[in-house]
Amino acid sequence: MDHISIPVADAARTHDFYRQALAPLGWAVRGFRDGVYCAFHREGSFPVYFHVAERVAPVHLAFKAAAPDVVERWYAAACAAGGTDHGAPGPRPAYGPHYFAAFVLDPDGHNVEAVSGGVG
Repeated sequence: MDHISIPVADAARTHDFYRQALAPLGWAVRGFRDGVYCAFHREGSFPVYFHVAERVAPVHLAFKAAAPDVVERWYAAACAAGGTDHGAPGPRPAYGPHYFAAFVLDPDGHNVEAVSGGVG
């Protein structure tokens, strides 16, 4: 995969949220143009673009974390950035024996997850 693009209502708001929320996972801003898009990238991963659109249908995004403590730091950062709790950090045995994850809803209602020991 080369990249993915997710619709959002406000590029600046999305930029502010993900800049803070993704920092514990090693993601950085790749580009930003207010009113148009913002993008994030981490070495070894394809970039994620968020583009302004009239219609925003929530999606699920799962970001890989190196260890459970990184999931916990991500969750704290995402909530501090304005994310809404959608599942506190903890084991998810129904998803796999080593699956440790947390979930927040971003400002557009996208279900964002950080996972350690996931399926991929």
